[in-house]
Amino acid sequence: MRTWLNPPRQNPGTPLDAAERRALWIEIAIVLLVTFGLSGLSSILSLLEAALAPEPLSDQTVALNAPRSSQQFIDLARQLLGIVRLLAWAALGLYLLWRSGRGPKIIGFARPLLRRDWLPGAGLAALIGLPGLGLYLVARAAGLNLNVAPSILADYWWRLPTEVLWAIANSGAEEILVVAYLITRLRQLGWSENGSLLASALLRGSYHLYQGLGGGFGNVIMGLVFGRYWQRTSKLWPLVVAHALIDCVAFIGYQALRGHVSWLP
Repeated sequence: MRTWLNPPRQNPGTPLDAAERRALWIEIAIVLLVTFGLSGLSSILSLLEAALAPEPLSDQTVALNAPRSSQQFIDLARQLLGIVRLLAWAALGLYLLWRSGRGPKIIGFARPLLRRDWLPGAGLAALIGLPGLGLYLVARAAGLNLNVAPSILADYWWRLPTEVLWAIANSGAEEILVVAYLITRLRQLGWSENGSLLASALLRGSYHLYQGLGGGFGNVIMGLVFGRYWQRTSKLWPLVVAHALIDCVAFIGYQALRGHVSWLP
């Protein structure tokens, strides 16, 4: 009997010869070193630096969206450049998959539909977002997490649309590269569904370690849920929608509640 924990084996296509396997490993290494793999290594160093500081982790604060200049329009330009970089990462993953015969429709990233994509995405956002907030509070109380300020952008006219764009860019880049691209490539290399899922989830957790061990662990759980959902359904849009909703609520909700809720930094 097939279960959620033991999904049906996906057809990886024609077995690769040694040269093709080597080329695929080189491609994966380059993509990860350009994108989230390098972010993971940098995040590990950030956590190490925070752990070596004299203040405990729970007394330190990290901001997800922070100003990038004291000049308003230079700040806006740099924010937009950061957003474009993430969208370019997403485009890279889509392009490489398309070139290998796995276009957007195959990975579940064709035109989104309300009942098929948006509603499941909203459900996934609630499934991950609410327990995730509880895990963050527990980890911070236990001294395993920094205080996370989702957005400390100045209150300019462009703050709200920029935060929404950040949420969209984050979700697109992460779900395309960390779920669809990485799991697909590992399948081609002969990895099991569980093995490729675990690799994807650990990568997601690694580049969130700058928030603390709680942030890393919470994102590993998110990666396991999101990755398994995609393996079972081949639908990527619900993951992108869910991730974007979670980030939008975090960015905009933080700005609205900051100074009114005691546990927010």
